Amino acid sequence: MIISITQNNYEKEILKSSKPVILDVFATWCGPCQMMEPIFEELDKELSDEFVFAKLNIDDGREIAMKLGVSSVPTFLFFQDGEIQNKEVGYLSKEDLQEKIMEIFG
Repeated sequence: MIISITQNNYEKEILKSSKPVILDVFATWCGPCQMMEPIFEELDKELSDEFVFAKLNIDDGREIAMKLGVSSVPTFLFFQDGEIQNKEVGYLSKEDLQEKIMEIFG
């Protein structure tokens, strides 16, 4: 299940997660973000045993996004033990995103 990130749960769900986290920073008005939504949902269903999938709406979580250095959407941040391991900006195919996840955390 994809977790919706807010100021209230960011620390618990991202920084203190026992599993690696893939955070999708998106906006409702962003075309590529909308195209990524079904891909992100598919990967969540396939890989949720090993990874946490989370989403942050940049319009609702601007403070978090700024802290993370996100300046455009979609941005994917890959966390392990509360630390950013990698960052990808822009649309990715399902295969490319899955490959990145395995490359970073594999």
